[in-house]
Amino acid sequence: MATSAVARETVFALRRQIAKIEGTLPERLEAPAGAAPVDADVTPRDLTIVRRGLAVAPPDAFLRTGAEGLDTALSGGLPKAALSEIYGAATRDAGAVAGFTLSLVSLILKQGPRLPVLWIGTAEIFREAGFPYARGLHAIFGIEPEQLLFSEAPRLLDALWTAEEAARMTALAAVILEIRGSPQRLDLTATRRLHARAQNAGRPVFLLRQAGEPEPTAAPVRLVLSAAPSAPRETIAGPLAGSIGRPAFTVSIGKSRTALPGQFTLEWNPDERSFEERRPGEERAANPVPVVSASRRGKDPAAASGAVLAFPAIGSPAPGDQPSPGERAAHRRPRRAG
Repeated sequence: MATSAVARETVFALRRQIAKIEGTLPERLEAPAGAAPVDADVTPRDLTIVRRGLAVAPPDAFLRTGAEGLDTALSGGLPKAALSEIYGAATRDAGAVAGFTLSLVSLILKQGPRLPVLWIGTAEIFREAGFPYARGLHAIFGIEPEQLLFSEAPRLLDALWTAEEAARMTALAAVILEIRGSPQRLDLTATRRLHARAQNAGRPVFLLRQAGEPEPTAAPVRLVLSAAPSAPRETIAGPLAGSIGRPAFTVSIGKSRTALPGQFTLEWNPDERSFEERRPGEERAANPVPVVSASRRGKDPAAASGAVLAFPAIGSPAPGDQPSPGERAAHRRPRRAG
């Protein structure tokens, strides 16, 4: 028993030292009841350790998504005064990553003063993934276009500097930093600075990463995002077949200091401005419509597939629209699409 107690005290002391060195824990954690102090000058309440499920923090320290399963797995939700990493494995996931982040911003603005939000990125990011649609911001997320500010930096170094300065400000509701790939400058040192400034200001900083390797960062939580199939739109008569319903996301807990890995499918309710968790068995069936084969430069056109959507044009085409002899047969057939 004595050996076990000494080993437990040693583990507590090591965890406390690690927490002091990192300076990145989003909350205070208490030692389990009955744990002996490490030394005469330190009581169990002074210990800062990492124990899953024992987080003690004010109720407003976490941003609850409304999805009970995800909030429970995250021990209350995403920390507000912290750096949170939202990761998309490929460029095609940039839309899902941005949409999920805007949903979180909508939750933040609904709870507190409607302060502006600063979105920082390099020119490469905005050329590849584009900018959010202003009318969609208001209709889906309840964000006024003038509340979302953009800073396009010429270099990653400038984007990091802008994010660090913005993270100090309490006049912003949140700071979003979007990074593409796995740049060398986005290391533990840079993310520790961002996290420390978010803690001091009491504001969240969201690190959006796309098309990069899942490298270590100082963010206490990393969520892996991808798009999920939308369920059919609900009507009074029931689900509308073939329709597209609410935006849906597949959210995986890639890293958390207080949670086990898990995966959830969330739907964003644009009317209530909240997430709803999709239960197993509610997945949408696969799209039954066949996909048209990709175009390629060859002698013969690709074979058509699918149902007839249009009838052959009546009359002959204009002189300037005459097809080539090799394409004339396919040109006169009914247009088919998948």
